[in-house]
Order: sequence, then C-alpha cells, then structure tokens
Amino acid sequence: MRYEFADCVLDVDRHVLLRGGETVPVEPQVFDLLELLAESPGKLVVREEIIDRVWNGRFVSDSTISARIAAARRAVGDDGKSQRIIRTIVRRGLQMTAEVKSDAGSNSDENSRTQKLRYAQGSDGRPIPYSLSGSGNPVLRIGSVIHDLEAEWRLSSERTRLMDMAKQFRLLRYNKDHGVSSNSDHQAVFDLRIQEILAVTNAAGFERFSIIGEFGGTFPALHFAARHPDRVDKLVIAGGWAEGRDHRGDTKQPDSIRTLIAEGWQTPGGGYAMGSTLSYFPDGPLDDVRYMVQEMQALYSREQKLLYRDIGNSTSALHLLSEITCPTLILHGRHTEVHPLTEARKLAAGIPNASLVILETANQIPLPGNPAYEIYMQSLIEFLGAPSDS
Repeated sequence: MRYEFADCVLDVDRHVLLRGGETVPVEPQVFDLLELLAESPGKLVVREEIIDRVWNGRFVSDSTISARIAAARRAVGDDGKSQRIIRTIVRRGLQMTAEVKSDAGSNSDENSRTQKLRYAQGSDGRPIPYSLSGSGNPVLRIGSVIHDLEAEWRLSSERTRLMDMAKQFRLLRYNKDHGVSSNSDHQAVFDLRIQEILAVTNAAGFERFSIIGEFGGTFPALHFAARHPDRVDKLVIAGGWAEGRDHRGDTKQPDSIRTLIAEGWQTPGGGYAMGSTLSYFPDGPLDDVRYMVQEMQALYSREQKLLYRDIGNSTSALHLLSEITCPTLILHGRHTEVHPLTEARKLAAGIPNASLVILETANQIPLPGNPAYEIYMQSLIEFLGAPSDS
C-alpha cells in the first residue's frame, strides 16, 4: 500500500517515507501515526484512536503524543504553525488536510494487513501478547529475526511471510518473555519457553497443533515436542541447528558475529550491526536486512543481543532428538555459514521421523524476493497441510 500526499510517498509495505524522492528516517510510532492519518484524509482522528493505533492502548503522556505529532510534521515538511498537511483540532484530535492518493484496489485486503493482539496469562501472572490469523490447521510459529509482534509486523519481509502462512493455516505467534539473565541456566530458559507455549496455545484453544521453529525457536520447539508429544502434530525446523558453535569440533576461530555486536550494536545504522545481521542473510534483499537492523536496534540492547548469542552458541539439542516422535521437516539453506548445512543434517539424522529439504540459498531462511522463498513456502504448505499419520 502506498499513500501519496504533498511531495511525500508513504510506502507501508516497505515501511518507508519519501519526501521529494528522498528517504526520510522516521521512528516506528511516527510512521504509524502518518499511516493512520493517510488512511482517512479529511477525517477527524480522535486522540483515543491515535493512542489505540500507535501505542496499542497503553497509557502515554500528552508530552509524548505532542512529540510524535511534531516529528510527523517535520518528516512531511510541515510545522505546527502552518499545519498545511496535518491539522490539530484542539482538544479533539488530528486531521490529514492534504489530498491523499492511494494504490488501494480490488485486490487489497485491509483485514489481512491489520494485526490484532490478544493476551494470555503467564505462569507468573504477567500477560503474554499473542496474535491469531488465518484459518486451517492450527500452527504455532516460534522464533523470528525479531521477537516482538509489533516490530515484526512492521517489517515488510516478515509481514509478507506471515500473511502467506495465514492464507494456509490458523497461525499463532507470541512475544517471548525477555526475563532471561546471564545467570539463567539453559534448562531454566527452556522451562520458561515451555510455560509460555502452554499459556498461549491454551488461550488460543489449540489442543493439538503443529510447530514451526525458526532460528532460535529451534530449541524451544524441540524441548516442547519432546516434553509434550501429545500436543504436537508435526514439527518444522527452519534455519535451525543441533549444536551451538561452542560444541562444534570444527569451529576454531573467534566468534566474529559476537565481536561485531559487541563493538558496534549501539551505533544506529552502523556497519557492525548491519554486518552481524547480514551474516544470516547474505543473499538479502539488502533493504529488508537494513530494516531488520533498525527495528532490532530499537528493541534490543547490546547486552541482550550478546546474551542471546551466547545462549545459542552454548546450547546443544542432541540429547533431545531421539525423543521427538512426531513427523518432522528440516528446511535449511545449502550455503549458509552461521549455522551450516551439517547442523541440519544432524537434526535430520537424529530425529526418528524426519526429512530434510535443502534450499538453494545462503540465507539462514529465504526472504520474499529470494529465489528459494517459493520452495520454502511450498514445502511448508505441503508438509503441514497433509494429514498426520498419528
């Protein structure tokens, strides 16, 4: 979806604002505010609607709202005095006064582009945000390039993948708890993940379901499938690994990705942060990787990124593999280097009822626009859509 107004283009799919043909950096909340206003030009958008859309209904101060409005005006070349594009209706809300043209057509499905969050009750009483979309066989997706539902939905590449999955399955996703410290042992981490999975699947009404474990979602998926075989119909591991690099006998060199994070994660848009993420997606598309880095830098501190890297490096799932009883599909890129194909072969060899599909890509998981993406989606659909023998 694209909205054109004044000399601006708001490209929702790419999460990009252009003014005079040049990209204008904007914070996610500012982008959401502009999108909300552009959707209904000339309409009064009341304060409550702004808070519900931009802050998901959370309490927010007047000064914070004013700051985002001011930033939105600056981004589109407006200001609070002239208000030629964004007009303030005192004590009521905002109005997009500029003429807006959009490329909405008969093929656009507004509902499919809207994410609605629900909340499950965690074992410690804290709410766990989750999202349900689509229809069909129930599928839980664990793991992503970014573990925040709102940030993930803002990424065009991730939103496209999720929408493609939701066309085929009843797709469930959730925000994982960030309450993991450097003092947490591996079992405590995975016990926490299992409790989260139980909470959200019970809240969603999933009694028996399939799991897609991507990236770091590999280990929670394996632990849950081993401990609760009665709940898991099928298992997909995509871009996963059996043993972290600390356990691999052929890994002698220092961890360059960890070094990049340690040296440059705190620099917005820096080459070190970009390099650490591009290591997982050398085939790109490059713009999608850049947007991932922007979202992750806003969400995670350097210490959090290093902690998650250390957990992944030091974890092994070899002892679990023989306990997985459900049909399992392993999807992995042939030319991946961070977690090479040998790790996928370990998974496929160790899980009794597993098969391996090798994708012709260097990405850990192919992104939309990558030639291997269609094979990736087709493999998911064929495997998860077929009836289980159990």
